[in-house]
Amino acid sequence: MNDHITHDDPGSADDALLEEELRQAAAILDAVPAGLLQLAVEAYALHDLDARIAELTFDSLVDAIPVRGAVDVPRMLTFQAGGLTVDVEVTKDGLMGQVLPPQPAGIEVLNGPRQTAALTADELGRFTGQAPTSGPFALRLSTGGETVVTEWLRA
Repeated sequence: MNDHITHDDPGSADDALLEEELRQAAAILDAVPAGLLQLAVEAYALHDLDARIAELTFDSLVDAIPVRGAVDVPRMLTFQAGGLTVDVEVTKDGLMGQVLPPQPAGIEVLNGPRQTAALTADELGRFTGQAPTSGPFALRLSTGGETVVTEWLRA
């Protein structure tokens, strides 16, 4: 009968002790900044269980062919969720977009855990507003009882 614990046993007491010591060392030496932790908690609280996620299907930074000599080119984004499409142009001056099929919509520009702007799309689905100056952003659209949230992107 073998009474000693080997290091090869994944469930050994030595492994559990080592793991706990490493967790404590990481918490001290590489702690998550309090502000970042708070942002993560608040961003998770924004998670809307009833909302559909609009998938990014086009991003001009990735999908478009660059034009030589063009400076300060607007970023073009297209999101889709089911039959709903949202086209957005992001410039240094702001956002301009359209909901398709054309319809009125309430739009929230989310920047971190807080809403930065409440916009309204007109009967043709058009909307304009200020773009977030820094950090990630997403759009939350409310159209006729349905809520759609875009993927998070950097401006």
